[in-house]
Amino acid sequence: MEEIFDLFIDGTAHIIVGTLSLLFGFVGTFVVIGIFKGFLRLLGIYAVVKERQAIVYILFGSVVGVISEPGLHFLWKELGPRALFVNWLGKRYIVDLRMDQQYLRSQAVNSEEGAPMGVGLWYEMYISDPVAYIFRNTDPKGSLAANVGNSTVRCLSNMPLDNMMTDRHMMSRTVRSEVSEKSQEWGYRLGSCYIRKVHFRDKNMVDQIQNKVVNRLRQVTSAIMQEGANQVSIITSTAEKETAIDFGKASAIRPKIVGDMLNTVSKDADVSAALFEVMEVNRIVSNDIPLHVFTKQLQLTLPYKEEGKK
Repeated sequence: MEEIFDLFIDGTAHIIVGTLSLLFGFVGTFVVIGIFKGFLRLLGIYAVVKERQAIVYILFGSVVGVISEPGLHFLWKELGPRALFVNWLGKRYIVDLRMDQQYLRSQAVNSEEGAPMGVGLWYEMYISDPVAYIFRNTDPKGSLAANVGNSTVRCLSNMPLDNMMTDRHMMSRTVRSEVSEKSQEWGYRLGSCYIRKVHFRDKNMVDQIQNKVVNRLRQVTSAIMQEGANQVSIITSTAEKETAIDFGKASAIRPKIVGDMLNTVSKDADVSAALFEVMEVNRIVSNDIPLHVFTKQLQLTLPYKEEGKK
């Protein structure tokens, strides 16, 4: 039993030692390869350029090469013998060529009517000349933002308020055409430029406009209600007028119709008597006249009033 246990311990130890040796071998290989690659880069044998990236090499204060194509580049082919010294005695600048965006909020602009307006401008930018970006301006991004803001104020000031609130496409093109030429001197190129917001800067003016709009809506609502009431009155009066005319015509025609009918009925005595009797009964019933029916045995003695006595 003890021999089996010893064999198991020895086998486990050999496996652990072999695994560690293999692991350290791989790690050592990667470390050696990394050191070797770093040494080759230090000697200027090759350089790797990523997507939307540029590398500018400076030697003794002069630009000796600019590589902007992505991929693996052999510096001896690109720079010649200077590739051996550029990483030792020179400098290497890595420039990001990706598209960047910025939003300028509430640029102060006055309209033609003198209203203090705020313009929010969104624009895209990217580096078109890495050398000019590095050496022409210490802060090209801030300078471009200042240039865009100044162009916005200069181009959009004294515009009619109506055009400023509605025609944003034209204003965006005006600002972009004004900024593009200047920005190229600093290695920047302006992409899309769009005015996203135009608003009033003075809060009191905003409140006044809101009150004016509310009052105008109330006036329009009152005018609509008054117009509706007038139309209803016109329709009602017209209908009453036509009704009165028709009733007047009916009142004028009614006696003739009744007279003709009575004249026709009076030609037959029996029909005439029956008609007037029915009309009399109908009149008595409709007026709720009380009827007293006396029998033959009941005699009614009325008080006798002598003449001359009250």
